[in-house]
Amino acid sequence: MGLCNTSGALDFHDACIRGTWATIPATVLVVVFCLFSLPIKVPAVVRKATKPFKTFLTLHEAEALDIQDEKETLEIPIVVPVWRTVVFALLGLVEALCWVGEGSYRAVTTPSDVWGIVRAFLIAATWLYTVVRPVVSPAATPPYDVFVVYILHLIGGILMLGGALYDAAVFGISLPHGVILAGLYANPIIAIVLLAVVMGMPIDVPSSRVKKADIGLTVTPEDYTTLFGWVTFSWVYPLVQKGRNTTLEDVDVWNLSPTYQSRPLFIKFSNIVQSSLLWKLVAANSQDLMLDAGLTIISVIFNYSVPLFMSLILTAIDGRGRTAEDTTRAYIYALLMFVCTVAKAQADVQHLWFGRRAATHIRSELMAAIYDKALKRKDFSGIVDKTEEKKVEAPGPRTAEDKKKEEKADDPKAGADVGKIVNLMAGDANKISNMVSGAYYIYGAPLEIVIGSVFLYQLLGWSAFTGFLVLLLGWPLNSMLSKRSVRIQKGTMAARDKRMGVLNELIGAVKFIKFFAWEDKWINKALDARNVEMKWMVKSRINSILFYMLWNSAPVLISIVAFFTYVVQGNELTISKAFTAISLFSMIRVPLNIIPMWIIQILQTGVSLKRIEVYLGEEEVTDQVSSLKKDASAPILLGPDEEGLGLRNATLKWNEVEEKKEDTEHHVKSSTTSSTSTVDTHNGSGDETLIGLPGSDVVDHKFELKDITVTFPEGELSVITGPTASGKTALLMAVLGELTLTSGQIIMSKDTSRIDEFGNMHAISYAAQSPWLRHQSIKDNILFGYPLDEARYQAVIEACALRPDLRVLEDGDMTEIGAKGVSLSGGQKARVALARAVYARTKYVLLDDPLSAVDSHTSRFLFERLLMGPLLKNRTVVLVTHHVELVLPGTQYLVRMLDGRIDTQGYIKDLKAQGTLDEIAQDESAEAHAEDLENAPEEAVVDEIDGEDKPADGTEKKPRKLVKDEHRETGGVKWNIYKKYLQASSYFIWSILLFLVFLNQGLGIVEKLWIKFWGEAYGQATESFMFRSAASHDQEFMTSAFSHGLLHHHSPGPVYSTRTLPDAREHPLFYVGVYASIGIGSAMVGVASSAAQYTGALRASRILFKQLLVTVVRATFRFHDTTPQGRMLNRFGKDIETIDSSLAGSMQAVNSSLAAFFVSILTVAVVFPAFLIPAVLLGFVYRELSIGYLNTGRDLRRMESNTRSPIFSDFGEVLEGIVTVRAFSAEKRFLDGLHRKVDTTTKMWYGFWMTNRWLLLNFDCLGAVGVLITCLFSIAVLVDSAGLAGLCITSALSFTTSVYWACRFWTGLELDLNSVERIVEYLDLPQEPPAVIESSRPPAYWPSSTTNDNLVTVENLVVKYAPELPAVLHDVSFTLRAGERIGLLGRTGSGKSTLAMSILRFVDPTEGRILIDGIDISKIGVHDLRERLTFIPQDATLFSGTLRENLDPFNEHDDNECWEALYRVQMVTTSQMPSEATTPATSRPASIRGVEREPTEGSIADSVATDMDAKTSVSLKTKVSPGGTNFSQGQRQLIAMARALLRHSSIIVLDEATSSIDFATDAKIQKAIRDEFTNSLLLTVAHRLRTVIDYDRLIVLDKGQVAEFDTPLNLIHKEDGIFRTMCLKSGTFGELEAAAKAKAERDEK
Repeated sequence: MGLCNTSGALDFHDACIRGTWATIPATVLVVVFCLFSLPIKVPAVVRKATKPFKTFLTLHEAEALDIQDEKETLEIPIVVPVWRTVVFALLGLVEALCWVGEGSYRAVTTPSDVWGIVRAFLIAATWLYTVVRPVVSPAATPPYDVFVVYILHLIGGILMLGGALYDAAVFGISLPHGVILAGLYANPIIAIVLLAVVMGMPIDVPSSRVKKADIGLTVTPEDYTTLFGWVTFSWVYPLVQKGRNTTLEDVDVWNLSPTYQSRPLFIKFSNIVQSSLLWKLVAANSQDLMLDAGLTIISVIFNYSVPLFMSLILTAIDGRGRTAEDTTRAYIYALLMFVCTVAKAQADVQHLWFGRRAATHIRSELMAAIYDKALKRKDFSGIVDKTEEKKVEAPGPRTAEDKKKEEKADDPKAGADVGKIVNLMAGDANKISNMVSGAYYIYGAPLEIVIGSVFLYQLLGWSAFTGFLVLLLGWPLNSMLSKRSVRIQKGTMAARDKRMGVLNELIGAVKFIKFFAWEDKWINKALDARNVEMKWMVKSRINSILFYMLWNSAPVLISIVAFFTYVVQGNELTISKAFTAISLFSMIRVPLNIIPMWIIQILQTGVSLKRIEVYLGEEEVTDQVSSLKKDASAPILLGPDEEGLGLRNATLKWNEVEEKKEDTEHHVKSSTTSSTSTVDTHNGSGDETLIGLPGSDVVDHKFELKDITVTFPEGELSVITGPTASGKTALLMAVLGELTLTSGQIIMSKDTSRIDEFGNMHAISYAAQSPWLRHQSIKDNILFGYPLDEARYQAVIEACALRPDLRVLEDGDMTEIGAKGVSLSGGQKARVALARAVYARTKYVLLDDPLSAVDSHTSRFLFERLLMGPLLKNRTVVLVTHHVELVLPGTQYLVRMLDGRIDTQGYIKDLKAQGTLDEIAQDESAEAHAEDLENAPEEAVVDEIDGEDKPADGTEKKPRKLVKDEHRETGGVKWNIYKKYLQASSYFIWSILLFLVFLNQGLGIVEKLWIKFWGEAYGQATESFMFRSAASHDQEFMTSAFSHGLLHHHSPGPVYSTRTLPDAREHPLFYVGVYASIGIGSAMVGVASSAAQYTGALRASRILFKQLLVTVVRATFRFHDTTPQGRMLNRFGKDIETIDSSLAGSMQAVNSSLAAFFVSILTVAVVFPAFLIPAVLLGFVYRELSIGYLNTGRDLRRMESNTRSPIFSDFGEVLEGIVTVRAFSAEKRFLDGLHRKVDTTTKMWYGFWMTNRWLLLNFDCLGAVGVLITCLFSIAVLVDSAGLAGLCITSALSFTTSVYWACRFWTGLELDLNSVERIVEYLDLPQEPPAVIESSRPPAYWPSSTTNDNLVTVENLVVKYAPELPAVLHDVSFTLRAGERIGLLGRTGSGKSTLAMSILRFVDPTEGRILIDGIDISKIGVHDLRERLTFIPQDATLFSGTLRENLDPFNEHDDNECWEALYRVQMVTTSQMPSEATTPATSRPASIRGVEREPTEGSIADSVATDMDAKTSVSLKTKVSPGGTNFSQGQRQLIAMARALLRHSSIIVLDEATSSIDFATDAKIQKAIRDEFTNSLLLTVAHRLRTVIDYDRLIVLDKGQVAEFDTPLNLIHKEDGIFRTMCLKSGTFGELEAAAKAKAERDEK
């Protein structure tokens, strides 16, 4: 260094050099700080360049973004303690003055030492900076600039003091003068004191929103901990301590820091404008990613300093001519190695924290973005997947066109279902997040290879690089496998989406599947989808094994080729060189293994990123529709045209995914004629579109609303009417903006902040025809997030006729509604949805056919009390209904729809004048009659299931939860869980795997032994040799690195020359050959163990999935009613995915690291027994830390699993009701709800990773202590054996590393086994009785429908839903004859549904029995029973597939029979049937004859046929979307009826199956039922008296007993009879009595 005469820059023997190093870094830094603090305008280029280094979201900015109350302000009280400023200034000033004195003294005594004088003044200047800075700019948080200066002064002080002491001890140079020596001692001491003060400062100050008392209780201490707490991660310890001793609960875990909370993050993230999602994520996380990269590089450099210092130690203590200087230097190197190890630990924990912060942010940002998109995207729920039939093809030769198609494999499919969108949130967002948290491999691995290569070059020369030729040769194969892996990933993802879609449909409709005894069919369908996924997974595993083979053998081949080249050149491969080279090769092996693995990870993450980006790019509804988009856009002043509600010259169609031009090139003709079916009613989720498949022989006709102009009068009641499938619901959807507007204008605006003079918001409330209810209490559903106004609420309950229902329900309005409203009857659901629409103080109220679901008595009540009542006064009400006559007195405006057009519209008075009204009223009155007295005896399933008596003491009971909180295991994973998994994956495979793991470790030792023999064969047994430890704790790397050469265990034993082996100089290739055999053998064992692991994993996946599927499908009704769908889907999704992907790897990693641990213990015990003393002490500390971490981590991960379920349940629920949510402008509330749920699950996830970082830091520091002890012991005791010292040090390193990884992997394994635990929990679900009892199968003809007077006999039936609950049916007895038509009536809660369910054996009797055709149904299998009966439930359920698959899933009938069934229920007309299908008139004249001849019926048929022809073209190949949402509700019920016709059952149970069908169609169905089912016993759970008034006999239940059982005529004349009372209340007593008389007269004839 020029400043110090001739000394070199690193010649620390020279005091001048030491002083220079103590001065220059601090001086340069202070100059830089001063320049940056100057008030100069920073150029724009610099600002732009430094932008990525700025914090994306600061703590107080996040708090400000989270404030929702406009009145709330954020204050940040900053109090700087005066004593702290005084300490900084005083001690800094003392230092500055001392150094000024030192400089002045030197100037006087040694003026020639210019640099010495300047040096002293420069140091004084740097100290002066530390005085001025805290005084001028006092801060409550650590001044990081001053902190860094203090650290540099501490290092400089230690350097100068240590140098003086070293010179005195080693060279005998006298110590400096007493005052100077005191100054040298004081310098580092003052620096330490000042550092301690800075370390005690909090890293941020709490704002006015945070109570200081809450920090560490509910508020995370992470934001407010001291700098010392941050550096040591001790802020995490209270959580670990609590988790060690108790089972953690939700409240025990601190809330997330505002900087991690989903809401502020998403608000900030949404405002970033970038060209793609990738760049948007990079922009939002640039600081974290760059700090992660920078600190990773520092960590890698420190990592390689360890072997450097070890080499220096071993060289220093080599026995030959060792001096005191050598020993002292060795101690210094040992201390420096310790410092570097601790510094590496700190760099590791910090870079991993920044990486995890980025990962957490990205996870929350993506989940919120996906949810936000779901609230804004057009609703594609009823669209059929056009590519459904195209199977995912296996890799093979492809054309360029195929490749193009493949690239589009992840484009949004029409009808992207809940399963797929949930997968985006659960799978893809997580994959991207995990990729980011492990991205440091990408920065660190290349650097490690470069450093390792430099060391190797110094050791072996150019021979080292000949080994790298192997890499070049393997690269093409690597490239091919990488590409293949991406294609396999796409295939796997698509197959997984498909499988989740099938499961979603299966679990959603499991009750219906049970009604029809179709469980086996659906189990097979799900297993088929799973098998497709498994095939892709097998391909993926084979690909992984090939990768593993390539990259596991590459490092071995590299070292073989390098050694071969080195020996062939005539060089001697000594023990020292061989061991060092092997150490370095194995060190490079890890990054070499990582790079290709991460190439795959990056490519797979790219697939996930693209999937999310495509989804986020889907079409959205307009600002007019979405309140979220409106909030984000500038306020719009409403023009006069935009006031009101209606359409102007509007042409609209159902939403469909617009096809890109290239997709349609080969199907121009078919796609231009692709179409949508006619739709009328709707399930509340938007779109009902049938799309003709290219190449299918039928093309569905496109449905549109054409040229619609309508404006609904303000403050009045308007009615929309028209036949089934005319477009009534479509008109409401159009007004709501949920259809695609092709031309014209929608007149509709929503602004909840505008209130009219009547106190109503300028907004919309909506009740869908299929009520969408949330999984909450009835009260919460009605309030729907609005504040409770008790008087208004009670008025709504009264007006919506809910008061009697709430009286019956034990918990009243606090009764919890199950998913999709399972615990309420159809009418109750409709009225709760109606109450919700009415309760909201909105100006516009849209009601989609709520009267069809209630009886005529209730209809009249609703009209008089609600539609004409005060609640809807001065509100614009649009009502879809057939009950025109009923509502006419209060109606101002009427619209009649026909075939997607407005047939008639106008004010009632105008229509009356024109005479049009009479015609409409006549048509619709028939339909209204058809719906009369539906639901008079509605039934609440809840009160039957849970009809407990209230407590006698009159205390108020807490409402029972229909859905129990999700169960969470406590404590360690039980042995039976391990056993279950090992059993599923085969004990045999695991025994082989265990053997291979130990064989692998054995081969590692043999490899070292062979090198030892090789070195001795040169006859140089005395040469020292160096061992290099590769104990780098790369965090997430769980692959072969830990079992293949990462941990080196060296065989002990005396060093001797052997005579049995040939001379190495003469036969070098012999040694290379044996070494090659061992290396390749080791690599192959690794590949074999990987293959065995994958085989076991796939076997376990297949078995556990099938067991889970069968158990869930066969579970009881009660389980499905009380378990949210999301909870089951979470098991099938995330938990199965864990078993598919990571579980087997975790188990193998535990095996490998435990094997490495035992081998290292063995080595240490033999070579260096004394180390066992500190090892025991260290082991005790390790154990304490491990137990705390394991217990806490386990609880946190379990809670994370459980808190993740509600996100997906809620997501699925919202997707189904998106139209309702948007209509109410409630999106923001739902989004805020998601933010809360995401925060809850993220705090568990983040808490887990922070405990992991705490463990890592502690273990690393303990490892450093262990190695320091070993080094000091080796230097002091092993005077003559450098080799043995090296062995001791590496053994100690191996020991600490293997302990860490064993603990780390054990936790990973326990967390993965949590998934098995959750699945095993579901394997013990309560199951239905056996499907088939082989010893008791009914005969083929059973039940016989021939003249049988005792077809169904019920004897003394008593039914309870649970042993502790009261009986729902008491002593019920009756007998039914074959061919009879029986009506089952009763008030709500009378037990009629229970009785119907008992016949199908969904509940078994407590006492008594049910005989069908002489056989006790409890003695036969439920499949045999249900297969022979037919049940038609209230809600017709359809499945994805073709119409034919829905009618006849088992292919038991030919096409003609299917066509005929469709014809009989008026789903198709003769003109639509294919020519080859025989018409029903010729095939079965008897059953249709009456229809052909009756002119009135015929005319209705003709009119319906005309409507149908004009609107729909349905064929057996017509695609059906999941849930049948592309058909109207009426059409779905027609298809369900056709399905029943095909079964030809002797006993048919109907439950309110015709409520959504207009009169003409209903008449046809009733006719078909009468004609078709003449030999069948028809048992109808009646909700409309008109339906059953002409039945043979009626059973009237009351309080669970048969109150009346007779013919309709006898019952209607029975004084004070229940049935007579019902008829009188209906308002149509005369008609009912006449019909009963007519029936009696027909019977007499």
